[in-house]
Amino acid sequence: MAINYNNNSQGLSRRALLAKRKRDVSAAKTAKRRRRKKENQAYGQRSDSDLHHTSSGTIVRTTIAFNRATHDRGEVGTKNA
Repeated sequence: MAINYNNNSQGLSRRALLAKRKRDVSAAKTAKRRRRKKENQAYGQRSDSDLHHTSSGTIVRTTIAFNRATHDRGEVGTKNA
């Protein structure tokens, strides 16, 4: 099991954690991610469901379990436009 550092549940070294945070921030600032955040805010986020972006570009409100189990549907590791 990985060592659990302060504010670091994945047990990353300080150097790896800083690199990961940098990657996460740059990913969050991409045009695609900012557009999706804006859409989510327009639809209104709720604590009992998630907003799922389909491959056709539409947004569908789904259960949290369905939206976060993308690996079961083969959606993980694919390049989405």
